[in-house]
Amino acid sequence: MFKPLNLPAHEQLRAIEITVDGRPVPARAGEPLAATLLNAGIVRFRQTPVSGEPRAPLCMMGVCFDCLVEVDGVQNVQACMTEVQADMQVRLPDGARRPREAP
Repeated sequence: MFKPLNLPAHEQLRAIEITVDGRPVPARAGEPLAATLLNAGIVRFRQTPVSGEPRAPLCMMGVCFDCLVEVDGVQNVQACMTEVQADMQVRLPDGARRPREAP
């Protein structure tokens, strides 16, 4: 979907791996999570709680909130505004957010 830039070695982002719904996905440290997911062919980030319609990034600048995912157990994280980090655990939610578990 996206073409990587041919940057000099010293300017390239470090290759890492994240986990999305239990499967490994290649990434580049520091790139937006939404770009990583789209590069991996993931185009449905979540489903709406009311109609069940699939949602994906629209604006890629934090305005539309269509790219909400769960990152390391934190719900409703904007994927377009989140930098990828090594060993990040991402879950693509279906429907409404889960209630908080009691301590």
